[in-house]
Amino acid sequence: MKLRHALPVLAPLAFAAAAALAAPAVAKPARVEAPSSDVAFGESGRGSPYGLFLAGQAAMKDGRNALALQYFDRATASDIDLDGKTINRRAFIAAVFAGDVPRAARLAPGEDAGLTLQRLGALEKVVDAIANGRAREAQDILASGAVSIPHRPVAALLAPWAAAAAGDKEGAVARPDLRGDRLVEVFGQLGQAQLFERAKRYDEAETDYMALTSLGDAGLLFMLDHGAFLERRGRRAEAIVLYDKGLQQAPGDAGLLAARDRAARRGKAPPLPTARQGAARAILPFATALVGERQSEMALAYVRMSLYLDPTREDARVLLGDVLNALDDSDGAREAYAAIPSGSPYYAAARAKLAWSYQSAKDADRGLGMARQAYEAYPADRDAAVTYADLLRANEQFAESAVVLDGVITRAGGTPDWRLLYMRGIALERSGQWPAAEKDLVAALAQQPNEPDLLNYLGYAWIDRGERLAEAMDMVKRAVAANPRSGAMVDSLGWAYFRIGDFRRAVEKLEEAVLLSPADPEINNHLGDAYWRVGRQIEARFQWSRALTLDPPPQIKADAEAKLKSGLPPVAASAVASN
Repeated sequence: MKLRHALPVLAPLAFAAAAALAAPAVAKPARVEAPSSDVAFGESGRGSPYGLFLAGQAAMKDGRNALALQYFDRATASDIDLDGKTINRRAFIAAVFAGDVPRAARLAPGEDAGLTLQRLGALEKVVDAIANGRAREAQDILASGAVSIPHRPVAALLAPWAAAAAGDKEGAVARPDLRGDRLVEVFGQLGQAQLFERAKRYDEAETDYMALTSLGDAGLLFMLDHGAFLERRGRRAEAIVLYDKGLQQAPGDAGLLAARDRAARRGKAPPLPTARQGAARAILPFATALVGERQSEMALAYVRMSLYLDPTREDARVLLGDVLNALDDSDGAREAYAAIPSGSPYYAAARAKLAWSYQSAKDADRGLGMARQAYEAYPADRDAAVTYADLLRANEQFAESAVVLDGVITRAGGTPDWRLLYMRGIALERSGQWPAAEKDLVAALAQQPNEPDLLNYLGYAWIDRGERLAEAMDMVKRAVAANPRSGAMVDSLGWAYFRIGDFRRAVEKLEEAVLLSPADPEINNHLGDAYWRVGRQIEARFQWSRALTLDPPPQIKADAEAKLKSGLPPVAASAVASN
């Protein structure tokens, strides 16, 4: 049986902000379109202003924004006027996407441009001013209202850090307030806690930190900030207790483990963020939220600004890779992931993304090699081990995948995460170790009795083996009810009807499954079997032939080829359900 669904993701804690805080009030910025052109130009045209302009547009379309800037600069420096406003606006967008904040600030469009570009330009000016010691200028721009919708939430969080940089003590500790915006409320309180601490108002700072770490699941996002405060105050034992509490909720989180180790060995506490670093942190939650909203262009603009303010932010570097991946810039994404150094809490997550990038590009050897490298360097790191195990599974090295997961599950102790049991159950089942696989899958289902993927996988496995058919049928029906548009799950239900001899219903469900997933060789192969059993032999042979055109795995290929030669053997009358 093949793996019918993507495995559940064990996401690193640092990238859970948007989901944990569920901020529906975040505005969706208007899409900033990179200009494009269908006009071809030859090598001889590259030196002309028009050719340079087109080359800049083409470079932007390919995601090469720094190169686009060079072309636009050369075009504007030429003797022939090509409508400088048009070129400057395109150069502005290229600068934004390339992360050249000073250039973007200089090229910020004026009142003759649309409001979207004007407001983005004003935000770039604020970031440039904070970064380069002109905090009062940043305050003036923010006070003017020039940074308006859709950037008002970012402006609200930047304002206290601009005030802190400008020496405005009252403005620095003012709590940002933007009615209905959960991200501003929560991350505004984080900024206030840090700025109270800068002002040596420690009791007020601690009140804010404690409120943040009491936010349930979302409180995990602020454990490191609160713990660092405790360490700076010389209260390492309390910090360790806090980190342990976080690890109970997120076992194996690399950041929490590193912080706990530092506190236990009385290492140097992390310093308070500078104004630039605080401003960088203020922008990042909105970049994360925009990724979740599939607003990749504006997410890129935000994460570039965050990294300009604080190039050392490794979580922002990983997020940059995610955004570039979403924009189909694989090379840029890989460069971002590869920049995370060994020893960083984000190293394993970045290597996982890098490895999967090569796996998706059909370079399985390189992807597996990178995953193995991270696993061998950090064998106790759960993210590194899970990534390696999952890539082994993706490359059909199932027994090896199960062995890696053995170590992860043993280290977890107690009751392992159901997703780990699910992953190992799949690896064991695919490597022919069914009794052990069944034990893992049943244990995972005990933790998550309504999880559709688990219901479908275990139910299908029982059905395919002719075991516990009534119970398995009920499980698959529940999975289909939860995901009625899943071809794989509808196929499982159709195959269940086939296995109990209800061939008419099997045909109905398998036809539905093929419509949902027409390129799945296993589903097409199943439909051929059902057609044969109801006497539609020409259609059966068509489906088996089609399955062979869909790059089937060896087992399905051999099965379909055999049936094309001799069909299916007769079925005993007692095995056919009454219709």
